[in-house]
Amino acid sequence: MPVSVIRKEKIFEPDSSRVITRFLFAGEERAKRLIMAVMELPDSQQREILGQVLRKFSKRHRSIQRIFANHFKRLLPILELMEIDYGRLPDHSKQLIGAYFTMEYSIEAAAFFNPSIIEHPDQTSLARGQKRIIISFRATGEGHISSIVFRQGVLENNMDIDVEPPGKMLEVPEHVKNHTYHKKAFLRKLREMWSDSGYRNDEAYEIISDQLHDTFTYEELKQALKEVQVKLEPRQENLAFLQEVRWLASSHYEMTFSADTSVCERVIFPIADTEKNGIEDARFVRFIGDKGAVTYYATYTAYDGISILPKLLMTKDFRHFKVMPLHGYIAQNKGMALFPRKINGKYAMLCRIDGVNNYIAYSDSVNVWREAKLIQTPSQPWELVQMGNCGSPLETKAGWLVLTHGVGPMREYVLGASLLDLENPEREIGRLRQPLLAPNRKEREGYVPNVVYSCGAYIHEGQVVIPYAMSDYASTYAAVDLNELLDALLKSGPSSMS
Repeated sequence: MPVSVIRKEKIFEPDSSRVITRFLFAGEERAKRLIMAVMELPDSQQREILGQVLRKFSKRHRSIQRIFANHFKRLLPILELMEIDYGRLPDHSKQLIGAYFTMEYSIEAAAFFNPSIIEHPDQTSLARGQKRIIISFRATGEGHISSIVFRQGVLENNMDIDVEPPGKMLEVPEHVKNHTYHKKAFLRKLREMWSDSGYRNDEAYEIISDQLHDTFTYEELKQALKEVQVKLEPRQENLAFLQEVRWLASSHYEMTFSADTSVCERVIFPIADTEKNGIEDARFVRFIGDKGAVTYYATYTAYDGISILPKLLMTKDFRHFKVMPLHGYIAQNKGMALFPRKINGKYAMLCRIDGVNNYIAYSDSVNVWREAKLIQTPSQPWELVQMGNCGSPLETKAGWLVLTHGVGPMREYVLGASLLDLENPEREIGRLRQPLLAPNRKEREGYVPNVVYSCGAYIHEGQVVIPYAMSDYASTYAAVDLNELLDALLKSGPSSMS
């Protein structure tokens, strides 16, 4: 008998009016031409145009003049090449030049999907049976560039969610801090990459080692790599190796949002080169450390337009975030999901290293993952193409509840459920023989038809709350009675192929 799923009426749709500003740059020569064109305008006309811009856009963005000033500063190297004494330019000229190199970007214009739900760090001022929650989404705009955005609200004991209005004054991080690297640790990571890939380049390694200081930043590394590239033969393997070094370094950074923004106004937009074409499918988990300390982690996929790189996001308060790449042989595919606590003294991660089956990995380090064990293979007709997790496992008295996705005929994505042993999650206790949730008539139309997909669920008052995407366009959520689901899993038993 199928498990009862209560679909909720709440729909999270893309909102094209939610915009951020981005630096608009079309190359050095065009930038020089544009700067000269603006500077040649009469002073009175410059002031008039800037006034018009401020009237149009000051209510759409916080501190729009600060944004223009920051974008002007990014042009300083070009102004120096043009031999322009920018220190003598009046403020309104700097502001106007900055405005011409600024564009609005609608972060949700194309899609609002692949959600995960997490307990909010602040649980004060709530009635009994209420829980304050944060839902993360993959927001996609022009050029199909994805970012992470949030909604927050209160989950009631009847599983309704009172969602706070998200606001229109969006913010990218106020401060971004590139990581400072220590030479010995960085070179050790390079050797780890060699051992995982089986590829060595001792010549390049030695030259890089000679060029680096004991500590260095990403910008200093880029300059060193230019000198390394001159000394190396222009063979494909050398160029590929240098690119991997850039990737390793550019993936570490920290970001802090202004204190006067709400969670719903914060946008984690691609910053590093490794993610310039998108930050995809963040799976958030509330992780409980050895001494009870809470850290919110999210695994996500960075995409640069050609290759993907699994990365890890961490925060305590959803205001300050740290980002780092995931290392090791198994950190090579989408869909990594961290368990909410250590198991037998080690971090544990679900993953899908071959694109088809589910694996589990253990590690002493949260961002280094070298070995994995196969635990689940597709066994039902609705998952024969591939299966994978739909977020971090949920701990229950009966075992680790894992929501899965399965892909079947006509590339239809459905949700399934499995139960893993609490102490030995390599052992499957039960797996549903039928989908828990499949796209209905309303849900199967969208940017990618016939898809329901989730990046993380939550247990509240005996119910499993499952936010999910509808055909890669919008999102909604459903509720399932936990005991009914666990009973069904225990009765079904493990898959014959597990």
